[in-house]
Amino acid sequence: MPADRLTKAVILSFLRCYLVGANFNTRGMQNIGLVYAMLPGLAAIHKDPARFRQAVKRYVRHYNSHPFWAPCLVGIFLSTEQRIAAGAFPPAMLEKVKDRTTYTLSAIGDSVFAGSLLIYWALSTACLLLAGHTAAALLEGLIFFIGLQVFKVYTFWRGLRGGFLFLESLKRWDLINWGQRIKYANAALLLWFWMLVWPKPVAWQGWLAGMIGLAVTARLVQQFRLPRTIPAVGLAALWALYPVVVESLGGWPF
Repeated sequence: MPADRLTKAVILSFLRCYLVGANFNTRGMQNIGLVYAMLPGLAAIHKDPARFRQAVKRYVRHYNSHPFWAPCLVGIFLSTEQRIAAGAFPPAMLEKVKDRTTYTLSAIGDSVFAGSLLIYWALSTACLLLAGHTAAALLEGLIFFIGLQVFKVYTFWRGLRGGFLFLESLKRWDLINWGQRIKYANAALLLWFWMLVWPKPVAWQGWLAGMIGLAVTARLVQQFRLPRTIPAVGLAALWALYPVVVESLGGWPF
């Protein structure tokens, strides 16, 4: 096939990755969006109508992953389809590895992006705005936005070039542990946020009691697998009784 035709189809497939979640449905989740993104590349790879229809059927089943991984997965799938068209990769093998790859990256995306980086961006932006650093908050948002686009382009390109072999490089990135490190930073940002919104002057005894209460609550949730609402309500009740306890102990600053 002409190289320019394939290049244009690949670029169009990448751009359509931004619309993967536009037709979300309860049956196939993001499957319609995935097929929509794959169609230009599949049409350029499989010129035989029968093989093209077979290729499309491989992607109409259930699909759901974090949207930030959509370009990477589309790139990997298009690379695999090129090998299927060349007879170097059996189509049946794709079904076995596609779902496993999709759900693994989905879990990593939920932990690193949704559970760590997005929270970091929200907390840091709130803290910067409360501290009066409006320009810094805007600059941080632009950096995150541009960084996300670079991430999508890079992972799409690497997935397109390496196929499933790119997953070995992703494994070396150690994203899960990076997500844990970012959560520690989020805890520090949350403390900074409280310090900014807390009425002045700050009573260190109240801060100490609050930190101990949160630590104990988190430990109870983790160790006994309690629903988070139960210890949260208990902690809120104890905090409501805090003025009475303070007064009975001699009047700590409140």
